[in-house]
Amino acid sequence: MEALDPRRTAAPHGTRRPDWATIPNAVTLLRFLLLLPVCVLLVDGGPDPLAVVLLLVWALTDWVDGLLARALHQTSRTGAIIDPIADRLGLVGVVLSLALAGVLSWIPLGVIALVDIVLLALAGRTAAGGALPVSRIGKARTAVLMSAVFLLAAAAAWLPAAIPALRVLVWVGVLLHLIAGAGYLLSALRHRGGGEDRAPAWRR
Repeated sequence: MEALDPRRTAAPHGTRRPDWATIPNAVTLLRFLLLLPVCVLLVDGGPDPLAVVLLLVWALTDWVDGLLARALHQTSRTGAIIDPIADRLGLVGVVLSLALAGVLSWIPLGVIALVDIVLLALAGRTAAGGALPVSRIGKARTAVLMSAVFLLAAAAAWLPAAIPALRVLVWVGVLLHLIAGAGYLLSALRHRGGGEDRAPAWRR
């Protein structure tokens, strides 16, 4: 993930492209649109092959939009805002669906949602202002949780014996979520308290 170079928002021939009008942002929008059918399929009769494939496509869009943003030099503030929102809503929705399907307990969902609510209340404005860049722990947390929920759904569809081990992986992701959340909260409080000034870190 790289800092936004304002020159990269310029379209060819000197015209300036709107900040939101990028291919990576279109991929992120696709992630929003895929969430509802993914969740419905996961809940309706439990994870099946179609639900698992669609879940994989949904999860891969999180990697694809960042890859395209760097490859096409299309990082943007809009992307920096909507990408983590898509991640947070998506993970809560998928974990909720797995809990409703009886594949996962409700406790991981409660912990994830509680951390997100606290961060939204106490660090949301700081993050929206671009002063809260994505941390390495945050990146690792998202990768582990995305992988864990996909593998858990796949196990429910094809290899139920692996479910207990994958539930442990979900808890690893939840622990990383707690650590990342604490780091973001401390950074936001330092920023609000007049700590070290930072230029906006518009990142994907």
